[in-house]
Amino acid sequence: MRLTTKHAALGLATVGLLAACGSSNNTTTPSGGAGAASTPAPVSLKIMVGGLNKQIYLPNMLAQRLGYFKEQNLDVTLIDEASGQSAEQEVLAGNVDLASGSYNHTQEVQPQGKFLEAVAQLQLAPGEAEMVDATQTGIKTVADLKGKTLGVTSLGSGTHTLSMAVLGRAGITPDQVSFIPVGAGQTFIAGMKNHKIDAGMTTEPTIGTLISQGVGKVLVDMRTPEATRAALGGDYPFISVFAKVDWVNSNKDTVQRLVNAYVKALKYIANNSAATITDQMPADYYSTDKQAYITALAGQKSSFTTDGKMPAGGPKLVNDIEVKYVPSMKGTSVDLAKTFTNDFAGKAVTG
Repeated sequence: MRLTTKHAALGLATVGLLAACGSSNNTTTPSGGAGAASTPAPVSLKIMVGGLNKQIYLPNMLAQRLGYFKEQNLDVTLIDEASGQSAEQEVLAGNVDLASGSYNHTQEVQPQGKFLEAVAQLQLAPGEAEMVDATQTGIKTVADLKGKTLGVTSLGSGTHTLSMAVLGRAGITPDQVSFIPVGAGQTFIAGMKNHKIDAGMTTEPTIGTLISQGVGKVLVDMRTPEATRAALGGDYPFISVFAKVDWVNSNKDTVQRLVNAYVKALKYIANNSAATITDQMPADYYSTDKQAYITALAGQKSSFTTDGKMPAGGPKLVNDIEVKYVPSMKGTSVDLAKTFTNDFAGKAVTG
């Protein structure tokens, strides 16, 4: 598989390559004196992530920094991409093996005759919030967003879908607002500071920065399962790890090892404080305000699953939102059983 120059450069600049496993790892090793157990063959994987420094994608970098991929004899390259929607396209094109992005992408491609399968579910809540420009004193409810300009990561992204869901539940159709792509982090903040957007959907640590700088305020909070149930009516599975179904079926041993690493990272999140987790992250993720990063993470730790499994009812809620509020999905039918599997998470070995 061949990455475009842009994506290769992003990957190398952001995270680089993990050290390749040596050929000696193919030899047998003793197993508690009861014979020999074979170490699995080393495998190299490329995983595109829709924004590595966003807290909603934290399990990816955490698994790498803690050496959990390496424990499974996997040489993983995490490739940074601003949008999960672009990651989906890279998987379908065969430029990367897997992607970490919002689960709804697996549903959106199926009516096109394409099949993506989530093999590990990292979140049961989006970890997002609809933020409003603090100078927009007239916006007090979602209904007040009608006719406004709204920022999303990119058109077709998970934040775009969530925005349409929030609006739709308030009776506002996509053609009654203007959506513009503003990315995340500093580009989102600049868009709100310069009043290019009246409101927008974004993640931590951007949310905390907007609040602390007095630039934005929370209108709709979906950073925890409880807040998400109030906003959307149930658990909304968001960030996952997905691949093409035929690739998963042809690489089940590799996928199991990969999911082992992700589930171990999720358990680390569940069993450690936000401060301890933050200390495992690259320093540039929180360089401007480490305490703010810790506070934000503590507030949304519950958005991560503890076992990598899809929450019951989650796929149906996502599909209900898709067919009701996403124009391209109206009138479509999706076989939800083909969009995710709990088989690998159910068999995950994390010891």
